[in-house]
Amino acid sequence: MAKMTKSQFMATLGEMMGASKKDASDFWDKFVELAYREVKGADGEFSLPGLGKLVKKHRAARMGRNPATGEQISIPAKTVLKFRVAKAAKDAVL
Repeated sequence: MAKMTKSQFMATLGEMMGASKKDASDFWDKFVELAYREVKGADGEFSLPGLGKLVKKHRAARMGRNPATGEQISIPAKTVLKFRVAKAAKDAVL
């Protein structure tokens, strides 16, 4: 199957749950809200058992290079969001 649109995803999720597309959409919105709140918190992690985890990570400042000119530039520190795939998911897919 090709990439799913959000509408297709909600319809499929609703079918699998035995619920309406609207109920599935409401569930998904609350789930995403929960994930954002947990990652934003002090722990900085949200685990999805069997799938992986969202992790908030601090990236230190570093020196980089402009590929067009070769000039060195300073890249500031920042916080990034990463997704670490669980071993179970890798084993199931690969």
